[in-house]
Amino acid sequence: MTNNISDEERILKRIPLEITALSVLMALIAAPLFDPLTALLVLAGGALAALSFLWLKQTASKLLLIKKGDSPGGEEVEAPFFKKALRMALPLYVLRIVLILGIFFIIIFFFSEKIIAFAVGFSTMLPVFLVEAALALSKMKQWKN
Repeated sequence: MTNNISDEERILKRIPLEITALSVLMALIAAPLFDPLTALLVLAGGALAALSFLWLKQTASKLLLIKKGDSPGGEEVEAPFFKKALRMALPLYVLRIVLILGIFFIIIFFFSEKIIAFAVGFSTMLPVFLVEAALALSKMKQWKN
C-alpha cells in the first residue's frame, strides 16, 4: 500500500510539470501559426492552470490530512476535525475561483479577441489528467467491482 501512496504522490508532483510542458509546446506551435501574443496567452493560461493545481493540492493536504508523525502510527490519516476543516477550506476554494475568474476578466477586458488562446492554455490540465488517469488505470492489476 505504501507503493501506491508513493505512486500517487509522484503523479501529483508530476501533473503541474506536465501542464506547464504541454502549454509550452502549444505556445511554441501557436507562435508561428498565429502571433506571439496568442502564444504568450496560451503559455499564461497553462501557467495559471499549473499554479491553480498546486494551490488546490497544497490547501487540501494541509486542511484534510494530519502530517506524518502526528498520528499514533506515524502514517497520514484523515483529520478528526473533518467538518471544521471543510468549513475552513470552503472560503479558500471560493477565493481561488474568484481569483481565477478575475484573471479571466482581465484577459477578456484587455485581450477580448484572444480569450480563446488563454482558455486553451488553461485547459491543458484536461488532457494531462486524462493521460495520467489512463496510465494509472493501465497499471492496475485488477478492477474493483
